[in-house]
Amino acid sequence: MIKPGRVWGKAGGAATGLPVMLAPMLAAMLVLGACAKAPIATVPAPERAQIATNLMRDINVLASDEFGGREPGTDGETRTVAYIIEEMQSAGLTSGTNDPGSAWRAPVALISTAPSESEITFEVGGENIAVGSDQGAAYTTANRLLIGRSQMIFVGYEADRVDPESIAGKVVVMLGQPGASPARREKLFAAGPSAIITVVEDEAAIARVSRGYDRESVILASEERKQLSAFVTHNAMRAVNGEAHWNALTSEAAGDDFSPGPLEATVSIEAISNRREFTSSNVLGLLPGAVPGSGAVLLLAHWDHLGSCGQTGNLICNGAVDNASGIAVMLELTRRLSARAAAGAPHDRDIYVLATSAEESGLLGAKAFAEAPPIPLENVIAAFNFDTSAIAPAGSAVGFVGEGRTALDTVVLEVMEAAGRELGNREFAESFVRRQDGWALLERGVPAVFLSTAFSSEITLGPYLASDYHRPSDEVADIELGGAIDDLLLHQALVERIADTALYSPPE
Repeated sequence: MIKPGRVWGKAGGAATGLPVMLAPMLAAMLVLGACAKAPIATVPAPERAQIATNLMRDINVLASDEFGGREPGTDGETRTVAYIIEEMQSAGLTSGTNDPGSAWRAPVALISTAPSESEITFEVGGENIAVGSDQGAAYTTANRLLIGRSQMIFVGYEADRVDPESIAGKVVVMLGQPGASPARREKLFAAGPSAIITVVEDEAAIARVSRGYDRESVILASEERKQLSAFVTHNAMRAVNGEAHWNALTSEAAGDDFSPGPLEATVSIEAISNRREFTSSNVLGLLPGAVPGSGAVLLLAHWDHLGSCGQTGNLICNGAVDNASGIAVMLELTRRLSARAAAGAPHDRDIYVLATSAEESGLLGAKAFAEAPPIPLENVIAAFNFDTSAIAPAGSAVGFVGEGRTALDTVVLEVMEAAGRELGNREFAESFVRRQDGWALLERGVPAVFLSTAFSSEITLGPYLASDYHRPSDEVADIELGGAIDDLLLHQALVERIADTALYSPPE
């Protein structure tokens, strides 16, 4: 689970800005505990107890040290994928990849990259001016990128009004602007410059850039663009261009009549990275429907976690809540749906069950699925994500992530009302919409929602984010299954209704 920057800070996996919030939050938790409703009584107590037993069995396995934190590309992935396939097969599913050469496993081509070293040297008037590491740095996802003595085009704060032909193959120099620089760089890179230099305020800004870039990142191979991004300080540019001239340029750049133009100096930039290509796997099962061509329902949850993330002592981040619990809920729901079909009441529509890889690196497995789905995405009439499930007590309100974005709202709210469920904090739930696997589907027009008691409010989710999220302390001992079981039963009612062609027809 990726938490939202708007509500919770994220730096190296740690929540920020929490001390002021913790006291009222924990006090509210006491109130919540005192006022929690009774469990949603949609099944008898013995049946709820059996569901809890089954969930705990899956969570215990997936969050065990033997699985090593379920990091993609490791032995932990091998064990995780094998376990999920075994459970899907036991539940009566068939492979959902529609690829006999890759049954159950849908490949996800990934690249792991981490900066190694860089060098930036300007040349002006026959003099070479090397930029120190405190004044600049350069980055690429390639093993090595080098440009030598290239002309620089100063664009200031511009991006939309820059002539693409004027910067193609050249080094662009842009002025940094917090919040706007990333989007501006993307627009400029689309024109094909050999590199972009972003000029930042000072050494402290370079240090912040380094903290953001200097750790390993994982990307989809299909999304890699071997670009060269450099960052230098204003002082470095003053040393190259002369203080008066540089100050005049930056002043002109703020004016309405500014036009991009060449700088006198040239630049050489080299960046080297430690780069590794590997293939991970999404796991995809299928519960076939009885009415071919009637569309499909998709269930999805990410299986991956961080591997090792502790600093001392216990280094393994087992991810019991995030997201062994989501996988467990999805598997148990699958068993119940399959048992219904085996008992003589098959669903009309196909039900695909997807366990995604590399969610923690940016929803990469879900994006890979969306890029190469086993069926046309327009045939998926509803998708339900399961993430960080085992936090809230039974009877909690439901966080509706994605409300108002699809045609599923009516059926979701109707089924919730029939089950006696209440909505949680709408604003809080919406803050997570881009931070969960369903977003990769929503971006492509798939009706995808994320319904979870854990995401009903800051009061419910906040203590977990503050203490256990992305830490070795996310262990089985802290699992709370009451809300997870409620969520499972709610999804069962939803899927059974939507998978029935007589009960649900997607809008034209």
